[in-house]
Parts: sequence; C-alpha cells; structure tokens
Amino acid sequence: MRFPSRFTTLCLIAWVAGSALCVTALAQSSAAQKPFTAANWATLHSAAAAAVSPQGTILYAVSFGAPTGPTQYQWWTTDAAGKAQQQLSLPKGFSPIGFTRDGSRLYGTWKVNGQPQFAIFPLADGKAPSVPAVTVLLPRGVEGALPSPDGKRFALVADPRPPDPLDAIRHVQQPSQASLYVVNADGTGGQWWCPALHQIAGAPTVGGAAGAIAWSPDNATLAVLSSLPKIGYKKVASSIDRCSASGVQPVATIPNSISGLAWAADGHTLAFLSTKSAVLTPEHVWTVDTHGGAPTDRTPSLDGTALQISRDPAGHLWVLVDRGVQTEVDAFADNTLTPRYKWPAGVLSGTPVTAGYPGASTQMAFTVGDPGHSRNVAVPQGSALTRITHVGDKELGALQLATVRTVHWKSREGIALEGIATFPPGYTAGNKYPFLVLPHGGPEANDELSFDPLSQIIAGWGYVVLQPQYRGSTGFGADFLAAIYQHFGDRAYQDVDSATDFAIAQGWADPHRLAIFGWSAGGFMTAWTVTQTSRYRAAIEGAGITDWSPFMWTSDIQQIDYDARWTDTDYDAFRKFSAVAFASRVTTPLLILHGEADHRVPTFQGTEYFEILAARGKTVRMVTYPGSPHFPTLWEQRLNVMHEIHDWLNKYNTP
Repeated sequence: MRFPSRFTTLCLIAWVAGSALCVTALAQSSAAQKPFTAANWATLHSAAAAAVSPQGTILYAVSFGAPTGPTQYQWWTTDAAGKAQQQLSLPKGFSPIGFTRDGSRLYGTWKVNGQPQFAIFPLADGKAPSVPAVTVLLPRGVEGALPSPDGKRFALVADPRPPDPLDAIRHVQQPSQASLYVVNADGTGGQWWCPALHQIAGAPTVGGAAGAIAWSPDNATLAVLSSLPKIGYKKVASSIDRCSASGVQPVATIPNSISGLAWAADGHTLAFLSTKSAVLTPEHVWTVDTHGGAPTDRTPSLDGTALQISRDPAGHLWVLVDRGVQTEVDAFADNTLTPRYKWPAGVLSGTPVTAGYPGASTQMAFTVGDPGHSRNVAVPQGSALTRITHVGDKELGALQLATVRTVHWKSREGIALEGIATFPPGYTAGNKYPFLVLPHGGPEANDELSFDPLSQIIAGWGYVVLQPQYRGSTGFGADFLAAIYQHFGDRAYQDVDSATDFAIAQGWADPHRLAIFGWSAGGFMTAWTVTQTSRYRAAIEGAGITDWSPFMWTSDIQQIDYDARWTDTDYDAFRKFSAVAFASRVTTPLLILHGEADHRVPTFQGTEYFEILAARGKTVRMVTYPGSPHFPTLWEQRLNVMHEIHDWLNKYNTP
C-alpha cells in the first residue's frame, strides 16, 4: 500500500458526518486550495494501458471510486498522439483483454451466470453489440486467454473439473486446479491439451507482462509454468513444460518460485524470473533451453529486483526492474539487461503493452505515475516517454498536494536505507510536526515514488509521513530482500523504527506526537512494534499477522517465505515474533482494522490480539468490515477506514 502556511488554524472536516479535526499550522495556507482528502481519493480517476491493436490503437482503462460501491471502470481507445480518444460502449460484464488479429474485435471475459467465460465482441465506431460473436463456456469459467501469434487459436486457462452440485451447501477443502484449453478463434475445435498439467501457476496475459503460458513463435507449442499447490505440500517448487496437441515435453524443474514465461527471438530459449533465495520472491532473469537443460541465472549481480518480463511483436524481451523506490524498463538481450525507459521522478507500472502479434504495429504503451499525478498512459518518443492521457490532472490541480521526496539514512546498525517522506501542504522547515511512520505490506514489496493516497490524506491532517524501505523490500538486491527470512521481527522492525529516529533527528517529527500505521505485513509491523516500544502515542494495525504459527497454515497462499520451519515442532520459533505472546507489554492505544472475509490474513488474527488486549485492560478498539477481503473493495468501507484512522490519531496522538 501506499501533510499548513504561518500560524493559521485549519479545520479539516472528515468524510463521515460529525467528525472534524482542527490542526494549528505554522505557515500561511492557500485560501483557494484544500489538501487531498479521502473524499478526493474516492473520486480520483486514473488510467492504465491495457492493450494495443495490430494497427497501433491503444486500449486503456480508466478507474475511479464513488461514495459507495466498488471501483468503477471505463474503457477508452486513443491513437499514439493522444488526440483520438474515444470512450467505448461495451456490454455489462465484459472485461476486455486485447484485440483479435485483425484488430476489429475485442476478446476477454464475459460474465455468464456469474462466471467469467471467454468471449469475442465485434467493435465498430467504439460500440460492441450486446451479444458476443464467439463464446466459449467451460464448467467453472476461465481465468484468462492468450491468442497464438497468428491469431488463429486461443489458449484458455481454466479449472477442468465439473461444478460441485453441493457447492451452495458446503465447500470441500482441496487444491485448486488450472489446466489448458485450446480453441479456434471462431470458437470451434476446443479441447483440453496436456491434461496432466493441472496446476498451471496463474492466468495468461497478453500485450504486457508475461504470464504462466506462452505460445512458441511457430504457433505449435505452449510453454507452461506449473507450481506445487499449497495444500498437501510444505515446500515451493515449479516446473516448465512444453505442451502441444500431441502431449507434454518436460523442460525444467526449479526448486523455487517462477513468474512469467517469454520465448526469446531465437525460438529455442525461454526467459523467466526466479530466485535462489529462501524468501521465494522471483527477482532475477533466468533462461533455459526449450528442449531441456539446467536453468541459468543471467543477472546474478543485479542490484535491484526484476519484477516482470514480456516479449513484444518483434521478439524483443523487456524487464521491469525495481531500483529503490523507482522503476525502469530494461531490454534483455545477449543475457544482459540494458536500461531503456524510465519515468522521471516517478515509476513505470509494468513492461510495455504491445500488440503481441508478429508483424503488427510495434507501438508500445506504458502506465506511468509520479507523486503529483495519478497513473496515466505514456508512449515512447525516441528514448523518452511522453504522457498522452491526463486523467485526474484537473482533480488534483484544484488541490494543494503534500510535498514528496526520497530520503536516505543509516539505521542504528549502519544499514543504508531509503524511504519516501511526505510533508504537509505549506510545510515550514525547522518546525516539528506530528509524525506517522507507514511501513508497507508485502513484505517482499516496496513503496513506489508515485501518487500515494494514504500518505497524501494523512499529510493533509498536518502530519509528516515516512515510508521506510526496510530489509525485505524489493529494489535493493537479493541480499537485502533475503535478509528478512526468519528476521521480520528484529531486522525489519529495527529498520522501521530507525525511520522514526531519522525523522526526529531531521527536525521534522515532534517526538511527543509519534504514530505508526500499517496494513498486512505493515499491520504485523505495527502490532509487533507496540510490544517492543512505548514511544508511539497511537498505533493503527490493518489486517496484520499477530500469531505466526496458525497464520502459516490458514493464509490462502504459501507463506514459508517468512520461515520454512515446522510450526508443530518449532513452536517457539514462531512465538518469538508473535505479538499475541507479548500483549502484556503493550501501552500504546491500538486500533485494529480487519476485513471479515480476509483469507490472506484471516480475521481471527486481529480478533485474538484484540481479545487479549481488551482482557488485560489495554486501550484497544477493533473494527471489522462485513464481506471485505484483505483490503476493503467497497468505497464506503475504505472511507470508514480513513475515518477510523483520523479519529484515533486525533484522540490519542495529541500533546
């Protein structure tokens, strides 16, 4: 996930009726502009490149919230100059993935009886009919689709099992399945290929980052990435196979994680992302011969983190690389990464989106973002990128945004660290402000130098916010990433707490008004921190891990990237960093926020901690959100999250 002008008092009215916060500011504020609020977040528009047609037309999605309900999406097309922008009229329930080979139709998923099924819709003058030209119905729907290079066939990833007739009554706990279904572009001739491959590791993608399947340049074979399921295994392993109508040919087995498969231009090499690290996060570029052999790490000395890989219509390979809190897109050729594209003072959100068909337009589109703008679409002009959409500019231009900059310091242990500091609108150097440290989730992730709504909102309340990139974050090389293994509660904690030391030393933070807030892995960091120190006056923990032993088995995904020991034989190893085991130490008022339908960090994690703290007479409040997954998707719940945080800070982080 991702703070007024001289001696002026600002009253910031909250987004839920009946709540207000008055902050005494130290600099003259602009009467014409107000800070970014949660209400602004709920309506802010952003754009993301989705696909490119064989003729070079760019498809992009515009997303935005509302006072209530889920995030909304509009679909638009534009030319490369950004001058022929048109909003599409698409049937309800249709989510386009890309263009067909002739560019006249869109393919994607279409909701049928509540399930996403494969469909192709003609597109004329920006409009699609209410009924698709092609529909493929599979028993449990489809996860995605990938066209062959010649456009004559589609490979669909789907669960091959028949529906469970008792699904409305009970759910049988068993590994999920995902297999390969290949069908002609007109919807005929569909059949399951290589049925022995039933653990395909994710949906296919097209035009952008490579997914778990990739067509060979000759249209005859698919490279397929499979991984061991979570249920029944306490290890991570991946395999790559070649799959055709005639059967399976094994390529390689890797005792670790893999993401993305892309055929090199030579037609006999596969490139993918993987790692040797115990934290399992794919981070380096590897290759293997398509006929089998030992995979090779081609970037063993990478000082950043490889995040995505893709192939364009000309056969070039592109890699998105995290370097600190910024990203770049590198060309991968001759087993070497060469920097090619970067968004100044911001980030690229992925590898280039392209047409995907050989011989088609070579037009590329990127999604870019920076701290002063919401995400938008940019295209190359020479070696630089030019933004061609300006979604959200008018909304943000009417506001007084917080100032954002990248900062560096060393921890008490001498570890060089990077962070993103956000300062209140009208910030005056030399004055001390209420301070909030905001550790990111993941933890194998990072904060990006882009528009961060949470930091902007909290800065609008008069806070300095600091997002530390602690050990375990991406963007700083393999050793920095792997340092979190079995050390989340000491090394990462020390790094996060050193961010507060740094903010105080810089004169930004009032040492008597310190707060901490994090979600998911950042929620763990918050829950754990208040068992280790009483320096924070207020803490907010969102969907955090508080009891490691049961978490390892009840999360919906494999979590041994934290610690691969067995919880039933090494219980003390997991108790060591479990906040519930040290609840008696807590003195900081703690707000716990959690979704009631959270399968990533099950809700009992928050409930157990809350119950223990409440029974011990600690100052604690827990708020849960009905139907919410790991982070609320309904905007009325997101707004309430910010309302709860606002009121908690206003109540407890005071002199």
